[in-house]
Amino acid sequence: MTLITDTISRAAITDSPLLATLAERWSPRAYDADAVIADDTLTTILEAARWAPSASNSQPARYIVARRGTESFTKIHDALIGFNQTWADSASVLIANVVDTTENTNPWSVYDVGQAVAHLSIQAQHDGIHTHQMGGFDAAALAQAFGLTETQTVISVIALGVLGNIDGLSPELLARESAPRTRKTLDELLLVND
Repeated sequence: MTLITDTISRAAITDSPLLATLAERWSPRAYDADAVIADDTLTTILEAARWAPSASNSQPARYIVARRGTESFTKIHDALIGFNQTWADSASVLIANVVDTTENTNPWSVYDVGQAVAHLSIQAQHDGIHTHQMGGFDAAALAQAFGLTETQTVISVIALGVLGNIDGLSPELLARESAPRTRKTLDELLLVND
């Protein structure tokens, strides 16, 4: 079995030293279709999301956690846009990240869900689980499939799993999987830096 990390390093080459967990985090598309994430590991990953900061401690993030082989996994997978469907079926877990504004409507709720997912992603990386966040999905289909209310909106979907064999990837996916990791320079991102 060939893993992408067997052929090239996926660690970010940064201009300043970062925590190894941050530098090593990347978004693979080749997952081991037989790997199972232990319940205690998944609970720890979700606990990291639970302790993320939120405006006024409103905690608007909710999650639909679906393990491979379950009806919920199929529902999330079926709502993914075709390109994501081609690889996400081998992930161990799919999570739909939901903003719930039932209790408050502060304008930072979506930001807070993003923070929670970031915490989840870093904890997962620390625990040896890789994540890939997706925006390519049908939010209305997910809302219907899971009976979400009008105050609950799916913001993103995240795949979790163990690295798998890249040999089975299509040429297009393999090219994306092995492309150099790039980011804009810090100077391009800073509007002001007095």
